[in-house]
Amino acid sequence: MSEITQKKPDYRLIIILLSGAFISFLSNTFLNVALPAIKNDFGISTSAVQWVSTSYMLVSGIIIPTTAYLMQKFSAKTLFLAAMSLFLAGTLVAGFSPTFIVLILGRMIQATGSAMLMPLLMNIMITSFPPDKRGTAMGLFSLVMFFAPAIGPTLSGIVVENYSWHMLFYMMVPVLVIVLAVGFWQLPDVQQHREAHIDIYSIVLSTIGFGGVLYGLSSAGEYGLASSSVLIPLFLGLAAVTLYVMRQFKLEHPMLDFRVYKYSMYTIASLIIGAANMALFAGMILIPIFMQDIQGLSPLDTGLLMLPGALIMGLMSPVSGKLFDIYGPKVMAITGLTLAVVTTFFLSRLEVDTSFTYLLTIYMIRALGMTMVNTPVMTNGMNSLPAHLTPHGSSLNSMLNQVSGSIGIALLITVMQTYTNITVSKMDNPTEAMINQATLEGINLSFLVGTCFLGLALAAAFFLKQSSSGETIGKGLAKARPISDESKKLSRD
Repeated sequence: MSEITQKKPDYRLIIILLSGAFISFLSNTFLNVALPAIKNDFGISTSAVQWVSTSYMLVSGIIIPTTAYLMQKFSAKTLFLAAMSLFLAGTLVAGFSPTFIVLILGRMIQATGSAMLMPLLMNIMITSFPPDKRGTAMGLFSLVMFFAPAIGPTLSGIVVENYSWHMLFYMMVPVLVIVLAVGFWQLPDVQQHREAHIDIYSIVLSTIGFGGVLYGLSSAGEYGLASSSVLIPLFLGLAAVTLYVMRQFKLEHPMLDFRVYKYSMYTIASLIIGAANMALFAGMILIPIFMQDIQGLSPLDTGLLMLPGALIMGLMSPVSGKLFDIYGPKVMAITGLTLAVVTTFFLSRLEVDTSFTYLLTIYMIRALGMTMVNTPVMTNGMNSLPAHLTPHGSSLNSMLNQVSGSIGIALLITVMQTYTNITVSKMDNPTEAMINQATLEGINLSFLVGTCFLGLALAAAFFLKQSSSGETIGKGLAKARPISDESKKLSRD
């Protein structure tokens, strides 16, 4: 057995990291229900207010490429305390924000801290458990990663119904202080003693690249797809991302080692999770817009609609991890994605008078389907990587979650806003009811596009195979580095 499989997991470290990650993941969707209220407070458009979510995910996508370096350079305790301190600072700025720009600044500072936590936690979960136990371990990770964002709208709906949206930030401050204090006193400060290198040129390219792509897509709803304000940052971003990836292959010590994509199961997992996230995160914003702007329901109603789905995601995440350990990823992914495709298609047929019960049922089944996908697929992809690529794999996984979610939100909100603007521009003296109907049709079109994303993920799921670290060492790693006697023994085990 290798040292990894013999060493007992540090549950104290894992519990503290899970606590911090829960709060940071909660903030991913915490403001979705409050977006209509924020839009009205600051007098801005739907395209503008989505930056509350998009800016958070965008900064996460920019920071995450550096986390593989940070995990090798600093101890888990140092990274955790730095991440939570930044998150606390951002929470205070956003809470006291008098203008929309200050709110966005606070969200970006929050994201800088949050971006460090997800890959750090995933890396510790993967390296702390042997391959045959990782499904269960990653189920706990998924419980935090998906339950926290899912329950966020319910909690924020209750708060926004009775208080200002500023309270969403104020209420997090004492919890963050407690988690920071516990982390400072209880986390072991174990130094890594590993060689790490940073490449400034790579950081600049990733910032311009992911920032340009997201800004371009997010601006399309405001300025139109053919606008120079959209096309210039979009093409600059795509060019910078291409140069960034090419540079990583040339560096002796890449910031992010894209050689993880030489392992087919990791590549397929990335495709499935990326496509699914584009539909999942966008849906978390489109549903509150539909319920509050079109149906005139309250933030509390919106939160209550999402609560059963949140509970399903929370309860099923550990269960799906155990089922993965027994049955593998393919059957679960195909079943879950089929449910997600069908229910998302049903969401593309919404009417002004669509009942609360119908929406609730569809959302619950959709949540069940998505929970059956993420843990098995993500674990299977990480299992296919050799140990020296695990930090890069976890960082790329985290970046993929944030960037694909950001692109999904930006793209589907743009589809909705563009369709609405074009339809309204053809109307003579449009009434509020006519504008609402145009917005509803735009929402339906966005969900239809989301159905296509999930269909792509479903097609990819048919190519899934059970992977293991032993399989990886025996095949892919043979070309990368010599196989040690201990690794051979692990492969046989």
